Parts: sequence; C-alpha cells; structure tokens
Amino acid sequence: MVERIGFACKYMHPDQTQKKKVLEEIQRPLNTRSTTVQWLNRQTTEVAEQRLWDIMEHNIQSYYNLIEYVGGLPNELRMVRLGSDCLPVYTHTTWAYFWQLPDVRNYCATHLARVGTLARSLDVRLSMHPGQFTVLARDNPDIVDRSIEEFEYHTDVIRYMGYGRHFQDFKCNVHISGRNGPAGIKASLKRLSQEARNVITIENDENKWGIEHSLELADDLALVLDLHHHWCREGEYIQPTDDRYKRIVDSWRGVRPAMHYSYSRTEELPEGYAHDTLPDMPALLEAGYKKGKLRGHSEWYPNKIANDWALSFLPHTDIMCESKMKNLASIDLYKYYKGKDNEQLSSKNVRQDYSSRELVTG
Repeated sequence: MVERIGFACKYMHPDQTQKKKVLEEIQRPLNTRSTTVQWLNRQTTEVAEQRLWDIMEHNIQSYYNLIEYVGGLPNELRMVRLGSDCLPVYTHTTWAYFWQLPDVRNYCATHLARVGTLARSLDVRLSMHPGQFTVLARDNPDIVDRSIEEFEYHTDVIRYMGYGRHFQDFKCNVHISGRNGPAGIKASLKRLSQEARNVITIENDENKWGIEHSLELADDLALVLDLHHHWCREGEYIQPTDDRYKRIVDSWRGVRPAMHYSYSRTEELPEGYAHDTLPDMPALLEAGYKKGKLRGHSEWYPNKIANDWALSFLPHTDIMCESKMKNLASIDLYKYYKGKDNEQLSSKNVRQDYSSRELVTG
C-alpha cells in the first residue's frame, strides 16, 4: 500500500520570489476563488448569478488542474485536500436557490464527475475540511442545523465527484467542537445523509476535546489524529506503539487512515527547539511562552527530530501536511523522508501548463 504525504487546499509555485502579480497569474488556475454575500446583495440578480456561474466554472476547473498537478507527482505525494469554497454561498438563504437551478446542477454533475474520474484514474487521495463554523456538537440547535447544512454542502460536492458511496472512499474532516462534545456528534450523525456518514471524520483539537474524547466515537466514524493539536493540549509526543493510536487506526475499519502534521511557528520557539530539539511544552510555558501562539502552524518543517517522529507513523497512516507553504512543504518533507534533498520535484512550470487552458469538456 502506498504511503502518502499530502497538502491542503492551495497550490504554491516553487519560485515565491517572483512578483506578486506574476505568482497570482501562475497559481490562479489551480486555486479556487470566492465571493461574499455582501457583494452579491449589492448587484442585480443577473450580475450576481453571472458571478456565481463564473466562479463555479473557475473553481471546478481549478479542482481539475490541481488534481492533474498532484497526479503528476510521485505516488507518495498523490494526496490533496480540496478547498471548501468550490460552490460559494451554497447554503445561504438568499442565494441557495442558484445551486438548485437545473442548468447549474447539470453543470456541477457533469464537470465535477470528471474531476472525480481524474482523481481515481491518477490514484490521488482526496479530502475536504469544512471550516470552523461547522460545529456539529454545539448546544445551540440553530447552529447545529446550519452546521449540518454546511456539512451536507460538502457532501453534495463529494457526491457530484462520485464519492461517498462507501465507507471512507473520501475524507471530510471536522473537529468535535461545541459544548455537547461526543454526545453532540452522535446526535448529529443521525441527521446526516448516508453519504455524509460515509465520509465524515473527527479529529482531536488543541483545546477541550482531546484524543480520549475522539475515541468515544471510534465505533461511529473514522478518527483523525492531529499530532500538533495533541502536543498543544497535552504536551505529549504520542507514539505509534500507543494503544490509543492503535484504536484510532482500528476506527478506519481496514481503510488506510490519515493524520495531520504541523509544527509551531519557528519565530515562537527558542532557536534550538526550532531545528534540532523536540519542543518541551511544560518548559516553554514555564519560561513564559504562550500556548496560544504555539498553536500556530509553521511555514515549513525545519525540525528533523520532529519530522522523524511524525514520519514514524507513515507506515500505518497517510500524513496531511498543515503548513503555510502547502505543496512546497509537503514536497520537502517527502524529500527528507526519501533522502532525495536534491530532487527537483516542484520545478514544473505550471504557468505554461494551465494559464491558457480551456475548460475541461471531455
């Protein structure tokens, strides 16, 4: 089975020293766009609907381009999280009607299906991650209702791509969040569609709901271990031999699990910790460092000892890199893992490949 290292949501060109406008031109075809309710509400219906249509076309094409890029990388790097804003304002009361128009639904069904077909043909593992306002365990029923709508929006995109048919053929991850904790998640699960229940995963967070709380859901859904969240919450470097980790793996019922790896921003750490020593959370707090700042994600993965620890899970679990430098950081981590520091994996000229490409139609 292939051991994978992936990145989240956004493509970054390897030469980030270029001018901002040049980078935007190069990166735009692989990254999604969005809009706001405020902007739409100021327009005529015709103008607003045209903007939504244009964004839909661009975003579906950007999914295709991004997956095509990832599919050209080594097998171990064929894993990517898709951005959540493919179909913006999908659940907003004023604009939800647009996404139910027959022409719009037909377009999504046709073109997102081709996106899914491409991912399967290139063996690219896909996931999504609804944002922080998707709180399925909140103690406010209205917020839970809106959170379920938002999760089902993601499920609609997943369904259009041809996933959600089997348990964990696609990963759509949320935090427990919310005052009602695991019990709240269990209550919300009963209200989700079958496809949503097939794809949902839950990760431990860095605040109230840790691994022990996630494990209460191990019989209901697949669990994602977030290494940085656990370190921030507990100050512990959990190991692959830990029984809790084994229970997390078992929750995937034979499907290869996925986990999240990030590292504190180097500017928030003492020099030694940033590069060659595992950060000690109790010592950092005692020295006056703030846990809130230590939660932030670094741009790269500079600490080889931390990388060795994270990569020790790779024989059993795919790793989603949650770093600011996106694909560039995941490629660096892969090269470190493979001992290929001089390999030019990220030098492909995406500008030539995508900037003038027509919308995929076949």
